[in-house]
Amino acid sequence: MSDSRSGLPVAILIHGAWAGSWVWDQLTPLLERQGLRVLTPDMPGNPAHPAPPEQISLQGCVDHVLGCCAGIAAPLILVGHSGGGVIATQVAEHIAERVTGVVYIAGMMLPSGLGFAELTAELREQEPAAAGISPYLQWSDDRQSSRVPTSALREIFLHDLPEDAAMAAAERFCAQPEGSRALIPIWTQERFGRLPRLYVEALRDRSVILAAQRRMQALVPGADIASLDTGHVPQAAAPAAVADAILHFVRRQGVSP
Repeated sequence: MSDSRSGLPVAILIHGAWAGSWVWDQLTPLLERQGLRVLTPDMPGNPAHPAPPEQISLQGCVDHVLGCCAGIAAPLILVGHSGGGVIATQVAEHIAERVTGVVYIAGMMLPSGLGFAELTAELREQEPAAAGISPYLQWSDDRQSSRVPTSALREIFLHDLPEDAAMAAAERFCAQPEGSRALIPIWTQERFGRLPRLYVEALRDRSVILAAQRRMQALVPGADIASLDTGHVPQAAAPAAVADAILHFVRRQGVSP
């Protein structure tokens, strides 16, 4: 697959846990209208992308994204929502020379070797809400996958959406294999560390709470910051604002859509 518009960036939008490529439905056309080509892969283990157990891992997710990028000559913009941020980081580490920038949307922009559970454990003593969605999870008998009940989706992920939109979105969340959820990035300053980054923080997030978002910004400094008055899924609650933030970031890198 070659890209005939090699001067234009290609945005790779990477969904987080329990979600899928559908979570980008409102954002994608806004980016495409401005000249960005957009890819929205479903991660291994998602119902839209069944995979054997050995591929349901951080490396499996990275390999899948790399496969989606194969043959694209254009510069890449990696965009990770929530846990998809870890995958975006790891992909950027692998192909830093092809990446123009990395965008985190309420995302897990983690230091090398640190998991999100470890990061939030440090916050919970002072801010119990840092536990986010974890207390609500419903686990399979073997604890190899989890689901989020509709009530928790509505309260923790989608509380800032209108009722009809929130319930329609809640119906699309799915079971999440643990192998592609509990992810820890490993990266170097020479590769991922030198790339421009944008952090789109969600001020009313009840899953990756603002204190956790800002802790990650402090631990991995240097990102541009865009603050949106939304909950955990800004691309659904405020897609135009998210698109504007991404496009402004892209233009700052000198790659104009």
